[in-house]
Amino acid sequence: MATKIYTKTGDKGTTGLFGGQRVPKNSIRIEAYGAVDELNAVLGVFLSLDNVPPVSDTITTVSHLLFNLGSDLATPLTPPPSFDIPRIGKEHIHWLEQQIDSMESDLEPLKAFILPGGSMHSAQLHVARTVCRRAERCAVTLAETEEIGEFAVMFLNRLSDFLFVAARRVNAALGVPDVEWNAEVAF
Repeated sequence: MATKIYTKTGDKGTTGLFGGQRVPKNSIRIEAYGAVDELNAVLGVFLSLDNVPPVSDTITTVSHLLFNLGSDLATPLTPPPSFDIPRIGKEHIHWLEQQIDSMESDLEPLKAFILPGGSMHSAQLHVARTVCRRAERCAVTLAETEEIGEFAVMFLNRLSDFLFVAARRVNAALGVPDVEWNAEVAF
């Protein structure tokens, strides 16, 4: 018989962390990895749109890394888990930096702030960027009270930069200009 999706263990407002501890569903740890899960869902919407190589392939890799980050944030460091948990490492941040540098080399330098949008693909990546920033804020808040993986916050910070550049790169690939901010917009 297949395992049922519902367990009823959270019916009283708690959830289990990797390692077995139960915490309230509104704890900052749950909020942090919940925001990472939401970010991954937003990227899933991007991936459901027409493929824009090479950005779409890279976003798929990011999606896998976000599952690792979710596991990282869902697993307290103390006590150490009795099983291997994928953690975000320095190599993941380095990989994001390489992706940013590669995409930026194909783009015109920014001369103004840009608004989210241009194309549907770019707009979706800007939504992802803002969810990423929220996940980062949650991870920072969590780190103020509990020990978390050493590279979790840094990864989210770099990922939001990546998503900004990816949004610009998608517009360029689709031949859609970025929308420059006009501070003196006429009414």
